[in-house]
Amino acid sequence: MRPYPGHLIILEGIDGTGKSTQAKLLANSLRDQGHRVVLSREPTDGAFGRRLRESATTGRLSPEEELQLFHQDRREHVETLIKPSLQGGEIVILDRYYFSTMAYQGVRGFDPQEIRRVNEEFAPQPDLLLLLDLSLDTALQRIGVRDGKANEFEQLESLQLCRDIFRSVQDDFVTVIDADQSIEDIQDAIFAVVTDLVGNSPA
Repeated sequence: MRPYPGHLIILEGIDGTGKSTQAKLLANSLRDQGHRVVLSREPTDGAFGRRLRESATTGRLSPEEELQLFHQDRREHVETLIKPSLQGGEIVILDRYYFSTMAYQGVRGFDPQEIRRVNEEFAPQPDLLLLLDLSLDTALQRIGVRDGKANEFEQLESLQLCRDIFRSVQDDFVTVIDADQSIEDIQDAIFAVVTDLVGNSPA
């Protein structure tokens, strides 16, 4: 039996996959059908999430500090938004979740499976994880256009490891989407999978 009447849908993938765009398109499409949708992201805009986002411009925190902040931010997110929305029967769409912590903190030397274990003690598993899988060449092109910096070799190495960690998650709730397609084709592929989960119209 499902623990709550709502649905938790996660969009994940390496940098450059277009997760944020697809999360917004999905939320809009579901709302157009009359579903009640909550769209959010991690890190959040809360106090812990802001510190994580600021660290990207003011200098990276230590791996231990960063991981602790991710967990604090997610605990707050789960308690204040995710669980109440799911219990209220809403569809919660997240741009990144603990699978990103597994991937990106895995690159920094932590055990991805231990990160998952710790998070699943308090964070609900998704009903659907949409993994946007992108070739590394395309990812580097998109990231390069976006920020115009960073050592390409280091990026390639990190992106490969992140991608490998994401692809290692092979639970029944995972659907892999080819993110080398056009935005419209990705949107159609995502919506077809989501419709199978939530139906064409609200219950």
